Parts: sequence; structure tokens; C-alpha cells
Amino acid sequence: MNILTVDDDDIALEMLNMALQQAGYETTSACNGHEALAILRKGEHRLVITDWEMPGMDGLALCNAIRQEELPNYVYTIMLTSHRGVDQVVEGMNAGADDFIVKPFSPQELTVRVRAGERILSMETREVAIFAMAKLAESRDPETGSHLERVQEYCRALARHLATNKRPGYEVDSQYVRTIYLTSPLHDIGKIGIPDSVLLKPGRLSDREFEIMKTHTRVGADTLDAAVQQFPDAKFLLMARDVSLTHHERFDGTGYPQGLTGANIPLSGRIVAVADVYDALTTKRVYKHAFAHDLAKAIILEETGSHFDPEVVSAFLAMEGEFTRIRERYAEVAKAA
Repeated sequence: MNILTVDDDDIALEMLNMALQQAGYETTSACNGHEALAILRKGEHRLVITDWEMPGMDGLALCNAIRQEELPNYVYTIMLTSHRGVDQVVEGMNAGADDFIVKPFSPQELTVRVRAGERILSMETREVAIFAMAKLAESRDPETGSHLERVQEYCRALARHLATNKRPGYEVDSQYVRTIYLTSPLHDIGKIGIPDSVLLKPGRLSDREFEIMKTHTRVGADTLDAAVQQFPDAKFLLMARDVSLTHHERFDGTGYPQGLTGANIPLSGRIVAVADVYDALTTKRVYKHAFAHDLAKAIILEETGSHFDPEVVSAFLAMEGEFTRIRERYAEVAKAA
């Protein structure tokens, strides 16, 4: 692991790096918070050890900035400080610090705390497992291409815009944005239980076949609900279950499987509904050509208030440029492959 160390004192920084290198770690150094944040944006560091007191952006401000940034991965932050009081610890934790080391520190304590951070970061392998499960379901339908990747990017764009509005009923923060990005690929996980004769049928489904297809929402939700029962504190599983169950609900109550209306549909389901339909419209399938963005947009606008939540559609319109960029980026990836 390469650890980012941050301190404006060259001697203190050298001592910290030496202790970490002797413990077998690589280090990258920054002399202030702004420089550290620029390095973190590259996505190559998962663990930061920063001094609290620095000119400009101090350690507290750096922790705040790290939590506000949409970095590629969670960054575990250890604060080096001479503060020993409870109030200072509370202040640091509220800013986003994960751990503290009081100066002067011992190399042994430093190593133990870094290893604790590594254990915490290893828990993020759940995100790999989430996406792997989703890709397993998607792999049964080769026509969908990079559907999961596009949908999670669209969902993140929608959630980010909703976060800026802070409208009642649409309270979205950076953690919500990250969670829907992680869990939205599981929206069709229940298709793993749909027979090939239905899932891969090249053409319109019969009424009976469509009823079978619709069961993928409950199959996925039941599977994820079993995980929720085992891990009730894992909030990402709750959102994943909601997304799987409700992404085919319609704002006017004519959707499935429960016929929910309006705000009774979880916001995550309403967000995924727009992202999922947009992607289905703008990609080629065995039964249709890819629609142009403007045509897909027109269809979504026409179904605002019936199929789609008007607030989520407003977010779609605000992020329209981002949607086209995401679509074009993945089209270029497909061509290169």
C-alpha cells in the first residue's frame, strides 16, 4: 500500500515516512492540504496520514474536503495531532477523520493503526462483490453490453443534481450519491431466475411470458432481503433491495410489482427508473435500433408524471449533457474493444 503523508514540517514528514517505510509501506508526500487533495483525485491512494495544524488547508479542512469529494474509493484518514481533549477528538471525527495518533507517536502504534485502517478498507471488497453479482445476471443477456456501467453513471448524475436542490422529500447527500452508484447495478439481479426462453426471446413477449419476466423484481428483492436479515446494519443492502423491487414502479401507480404511487416509491427506485429506461431507449437490442438522444428525451418528457417522477426528470434535463457524454464514452469503449 502507498500511503499519502501530509505535513508542512519537512522534518516531521521525513520521520513519518521513515517509520512507515520501515514497516514495509510506500509513501507519497504532500506539504499541505491542497496538494494532498490534488493527489487523492488521481485515485491512487486509499490511506492518508495528515497533521492537524498546517497553514492554508489544515488537517481538519482536508478531512472535510475528502468527505465532500466524489473520490473513486473511500479514503481512510488518520490525523496526527497534539490535541488530547475529547472535544478535539469529536471535532476531528465530525470532520471525517477515521482515527487519531497523538504526537509524539511510536512507530509501533503507527503501524498498528495503519493496519487497522487496511482492515477497514478491505471491507470495500463488498463493492466488487456487488458488481460481480450484477454482471453475472447481465452475462446471460449479451445484448445489454455495458448497461450496468451506464446505468450507475446515469444514476450518479441524477443523484448529484438532486443533492444540489435539497428539496423536501429529495434529501440527497454525498453518501447517498455513492450508495446509489454502488447499488444501482443490482436492479436486474432477479433476472438470474428468469428462464432463457423468456429472457433471451428475440421479439415481443406474450402476456404469459411478460408475467414471468415481471417476477425478476421480486426474485431480486427476496434475494437481497435475505442478505438484509443477516446484515441489518448494512444500509447499502436496503437500497439495493428497494432498487430491485421498485425500479419498474410508475409514478402514477400503474407499474409493478406493487402498484406504488408517487413518494411511496423509494427515491432510489424513481432514479433508477429514469436511468434504466433512458439506457434501454438509446441502445440497440435484438428487437429495436438505438434511439437518438432527442427521441429518448422526448419519450421521457411525455411520460413525466405518469411513468417518471417530475423532479427526477428535471434532474435529467439539468444533467442532459452529462448523459450524452456518458453514452458517448461507453460507445467509444465498445468500438475500441
